[in-house]
Amino acid sequence: MNRTLGVCYYPEHWSEDDWARDAALMAQTGLTWVRIGEFAWSRLEPRPGEMDFGWLDRAIATLGAAGLKVVLGTPTATPPRWMIDRHPDMLPVDANGRVRGFGSRRHYCFSHPGYRAESRRIVRALAERYGANPHVAAWQTDNEYDCHDTTLSYSQAARRGFQDWLAQRYQSVDALNRAWGNVFWSMDYDDFSQIGLPNLTVTEPNPAHQLAFRRYSSDQVVAYNRAQVDEIRKYSSAPILHNYMGRITTFDHWKVGADLDIASWDSYPIGFLSDRIENPPERKLRFLRQGDPDNQAFHHDLYRAVGRGRWWVMEQQPGPVNWAPYNPAPLPGMARLWAWEAFAHGAECVSYFRWRQAPFAQEQMHAGLLRPDSAPAPALAEAAQVARELQAMPSVENATAPVALVFDYESAWAWDVQPQGADFDMFRLAFAAYRALRRAGLSIDILPPDCADLSAYKLVLAPGLMRLSDPLRAALGQYRGLALIGPRSDSKTAEMAIPVPLGPDLPGLDVTVALAESMPPDAQVPLAGGGAFRHWFEHLEGASEVSLATADGRPAIMGNRHLRYLAGWPDDATFDRIVAALAAEADLPVVAMPDGLRLRDTATHRFVINYAPEAQDWNGITIPAAGVHWEALG
Repeated sequence: MNRTLGVCYYPEHWSEDDWARDAALMAQTGLTWVRIGEFAWSRLEPRPGEMDFGWLDRAIATLGAAGLKVVLGTPTATPPRWMIDRHPDMLPVDANGRVRGFGSRRHYCFSHPGYRAESRRIVRALAERYGANPHVAAWQTDNEYDCHDTTLSYSQAARRGFQDWLAQRYQSVDALNRAWGNVFWSMDYDDFSQIGLPNLTVTEPNPAHQLAFRRYSSDQVVAYNRAQVDEIRKYSSAPILHNYMGRITTFDHWKVGADLDIASWDSYPIGFLSDRIENPPERKLRFLRQGDPDNQAFHHDLYRAVGRGRWWVMEQQPGPVNWAPYNPAPLPGMARLWAWEAFAHGAECVSYFRWRQAPFAQEQMHAGLLRPDSAPAPALAEAAQVARELQAMPSVENATAPVALVFDYESAWAWDVQPQGADFDMFRLAFAAYRALRRAGLSIDILPPDCADLSAYKLVLAPGLMRLSDPLRAALGQYRGLALIGPRSDSKTAEMAIPVPLGPDLPGLDVTVALAESMPPDAQVPLAGGGAFRHWFEHLEGASEVSLATADGRPAIMGNRHLRYLAGWPDDATFDRIVAALAAEADLPVVAMPDGLRLRDTATHRFVINYAPEAQDWNGITIPAAGVHWEALG
């Protein structure tokens, strides 16, 4: 598969006299793709119904004349000011009932029918005009759904939409009352019109009510995205993608991805290290200028699956960002490393954000490939180096990994609604399992929660699944590899109630979770042979074999030859020990990786990636800090 580089560009920010020079330098650097247009609604339609496509026509023609391909973004993440006058109730409302105003971006509620119609209209106009344009080779819908916490809106439009959604789902209010257990605290409803949104209650709302609102809100994102896709497909056969954000779990990316041709995500390793990933202070300091060694890989593997094998990095950090608590510059070489790591995980394109650093507005401190004065920024040379290396590199083909991790957005909502422990988080649990696999030198595929066939994998991990889907449950029953389920898996019904008989209900497994407890950060459950569970521990009963016990003799892992249940959240050293033992049983070679060094195997090559701030040795080869080494397999 052909691997390419790209960049994000905003012709409306610059003098038209600069466009041709910019395009020529992009091509000279070795870039192939240019994303434009995703924030340009006020320039495309300065007044209602008054369209100005002339500047965009010329920008696309200029880029195309330089041999560049255009990704055209729909501008719906930034509706213009006049749109608020037309639809004053389209603004999102936060959980405290405050209207979120105009003056930045993402200032719309997914539930607002008027704004959805306006979005269809502008997308249709773009698709009609550019659907057959030979330079427009791909489309991007909107920009970064849920960035700035915008999936959940507590507006009147959301309330009306939620009531209609509930009526369709439950058919009768009596059925809803039974499903939600509204007999508790006299919460019964007489009519769907009485049901409000689960905010501003005296104490916590009913968890079933909250989970239903999470499902509804996710469905609004799916429907909103589908409306744009439908309009584009009427006029264009070019692939359509969306740029997801890292560690966003508020909507179901699997369902949004089902309507797209390609998944992409926006990779900001250093920003995410300080802003979104749990690490002790000393580890954050060690990887201050590189990012967490596993965060990017996790999202690469996730979006490869969401895109059904086709995925990009739409925005790759090239230098300091502007939005994290602290914004250091990358270690020299990291802009190259991040690109090659993405290609090792199967990316078709890595696109840097942005071409030239803006000297104005909110993102003026966000670095680009050029400085604001158009002089080269450090990452420009690294991007050019990657482009040269891609030309010399033989094709790198994807391969099915030997290990799989199941990841479920609905479970993330469930544990947000009812964490039972202040630090219980679905992403964090899944990421802990993923990190342990990576520390063992293993390559991983991430699977959706309705996966019906596990036969390609020797080892499968499924942590924290609220409930097992019917396809996954059946797949586990037929699986002849080794699967580790839990903790906190198959412990609720679809309506967020405890099932009776108690879970997990797994084929061939005689295990019951009799009691679950959460623990503060300074508490632990010691395990036999060393290590401990932290955060979460379940008391197991049943006749299945105990393969790991606590120090006081209680079951920690129970199961049979093919299926095991994990009763707690292991600390890192314990997770390493568990993964090593499972891998040995599954006949998987394990390599205890030096801190910061990571492997990724493709069908043709092994990549060795050094996130450490110092050089490291690998099989007699010295890999410098921020270095990447690859070797042919076979």
